[in-house]
Amino acid sequence: MAVNAESVPFNWELSKLLDIFPLALRQALVRLPNLEAIIEVVLDLGRPPEARYVDDFVFLSEHLVTLDDIAYVTSRLSPFGSDNRAGIEQTLHRISAIRNRAGTVVGLTARVGRAVYGTIDIILDVVRSGKSICLLGRPGVGKTTMLRECARVLSEDRKRVVVVDTSNEIAGDGDVPHPGIGHARRMQVPNSALQHAVMIEAVENHMPQVIVIDEIGTEAESNAARTIAERGVQLIGTAHGISLENILMNPTLSDLVGGINAVTLSDEEARRRGTRKTVLERKAPPTFDILIEILERDRLAIHHSVAETVDAILRGYAPQPEVRKRMPGGTVAVVQEASPVPLRRGSRSDEEMGTPAGPSTVSESEEDGEPALLIFPYGVSRNKIERALANLGVNAKIARKWDDADVVLTLKALERKESDKLRAIAAENVPIYTIKTNTTTQIQNALKDVFNLPPLDVEEIALREAGEAIYRVLLHNDPVELSPQSSYVRRLQHQLAEQHSLQSRSTGLEPNRRVRIYRGADATYGGAPA
Repeated sequence: MAVNAESVPFNWELSKLLDIFPLALRQALVRLPNLEAIIEVVLDLGRPPEARYVDDFVFLSEHLVTLDDIAYVTSRLSPFGSDNRAGIEQTLHRISAIRNRAGTVVGLTARVGRAVYGTIDIILDVVRSGKSICLLGRPGVGKTTMLRECARVLSEDRKRVVVVDTSNEIAGDGDVPHPGIGHARRMQVPNSALQHAVMIEAVENHMPQVIVIDEIGTEAESNAARTIAERGVQLIGTAHGISLENILMNPTLSDLVGGINAVTLSDEEARRRGTRKTVLERKAPPTFDILIEILERDRLAIHHSVAETVDAILRGYAPQPEVRKRMPGGTVAVVQEASPVPLRRGSRSDEEMGTPAGPSTVSESEEDGEPALLIFPYGVSRNKIERALANLGVNAKIARKWDDADVVLTLKALERKESDKLRAIAAENVPIYTIKTNTTTQIQNALKDVFNLPPLDVEEIALREAGEAIYRVLLHNDPVELSPQSSYVRRLQHQLAEQHSLQSRSTGLEPNRRVRIYRGADATYGGAPA
């Protein structure tokens, strides 16, 4: 018997999303035992439709998606904007299009939007402080949901709040804003390239006390944010990055946290500081007073003074932010107090921050007086260098800037593109080592040259790569493909994955056959263990 959507007690907004799908898909969605938990529905031409959850997905039908299915959905949406996003009026759902080279829509991602109340209880005192706040976190961690709740709470505190809504993701589609933003007013942006102009217009025309903005990503938007903050308006926004250091090292967005400026010290000052004559210092007051790193949905790290944090980072310290966590009963606990005195890099509580301890901690040889080798990553992953250093067990640390470094590690692809900068580095007698690809294995091989260590054999390299992949799968649940190996080495990699209760399979054809390691069922690739 067919299932009637109207007979199932869905909330109104979810039923509005179901209505955009063809009948067969709508019925398949209704049959899902945990429909309320889905985060998006994916339709790709020529593939089965999918319903996705946070850590899993299910196929909704054995029938492949057709152009008629896609046309049925798009005909029930508002027109797609220049960012290929559309919506459903008075809901928070977002539908994004994938187009072929001719501009035809061949794929759709229908993301379920929810207004979740109480998400900022963990930082309510910070939000009500009147200071400008920047939220950072990986995609899907809940930044936009928290922004929406900030707008609602502050508007109900009788503050004049304006939401600059570029893709209608904060206040929903249509001309009437979603009730999830409370009494806040919403200004829509006709084109994403005009977001910075609408930010300024909001200040000049509507006298807000608070402006809420999602995804500050360009220099023009960064400048507009500074203009808003300097006019005494509280700015609450998100930026493209996961941590404060991401923003600081991003030349486009570093102005949000004060920017970086090279300063030449006098001989006396350089001796007093124990540094080189040319050092990096903060260029200006930061746009945002407070920066919050969303580590998990219920766990946040708060930098209460961005200016002090940036100054400490540029001097080689790792400031200790306040870490708050929402406990199962709903109470908020401070699991790490903010340190008034910056800690030396490597002393920060890695366990509390949820990151593996790196080799930047002071080593035994350093305590004995032997200085650590300073390595500057030029286009190379800092995390992978730290992992390689830990694997090798050598006395080295990451340099904050190249003119402090003993060695520069870069990619071969950057040799021609960044030749002028690399020549300037070489002119200062700083050795430059190049690798072909940004992998821990290649970084380890380069570092073995730096430290004159014997080269690793193929089997050891392959097993270390598998060990790194297993760590990533256990930590993030993301499947990882390894480098192509012989059947014997692949067998060892399969055995290593099995020891950690993970799944693995071999994919591809010889001589490029390789192992894929994952957790649980994986329908992406065929093949069986070699």
